[in-house]
Amino acid sequence: MQYPPALARLIAEFARYPGIGPKTAERLAFFTLGRQKPEVDAFAQALAQAVERLHPCVACGALAEHDLCPVCVSPKRDRSRICVVERQRDVYVFERSGVFDGLYHVLGGVISPLDGIGPEELRVSELIERVRPGEVHEVILASTPSTEGETTGLFLAQTLASLPVTVTRIAYGVPLGSDLEFADPATLARALEARRPLKV
Repeated sequence: MQYPPALARLIAEFARYPGIGPKTAERLAFFTLGRQKPEVDAFAQALAQAVERLHPCVACGALAEHDLCPVCVSPKRDRSRICVVERQRDVYVFERSGVFDGLYHVLGGVISPLDGIGPEELRVSELIERVRPGEVHEVILASTPSTEGETTGLFLAQTLASLPVTVTRIAYGVPLGSDLEFADPATLARALEARRPLKV
């Protein structure tokens, strides 16, 4: 039995989202249709408002409702450090952890020649312009531990080498609470490279 056209379209729209397969899309569609109309209207309104109001921050590229995001306008942030991340959602990962009090810069991806993404497609020139005035003393690279992430990190380090700024990379290694037998060789190598003295 075929879906009614309206239901088929709703399922197809849900299936366009990352990580949503056909079965999950179908469940979401039926769940949505089982809600009361005010609930569905509120969801649709929230979605429409988010798409309409949110845009990249003119300084860092994170999501903002105004020209600047809350991090960039905050007087409490350490403006001498910029953490470079790949995607807008990465900013919120750091913010939830509460371990970083500096500024951010969203690249918009990583260098990936196979996907046709070079430095020109990323927000590299905007990063250089932010670092150039001299207020920034450290750029922390926080791209994912992948071949593309490593390539991007190396490119940025080389690009920023002529500027008076220290370029660092977040350490990768064995996750807290995990067992060494499940760590792959690359993870162990990273953990060894990032070792540091114990403070007693």
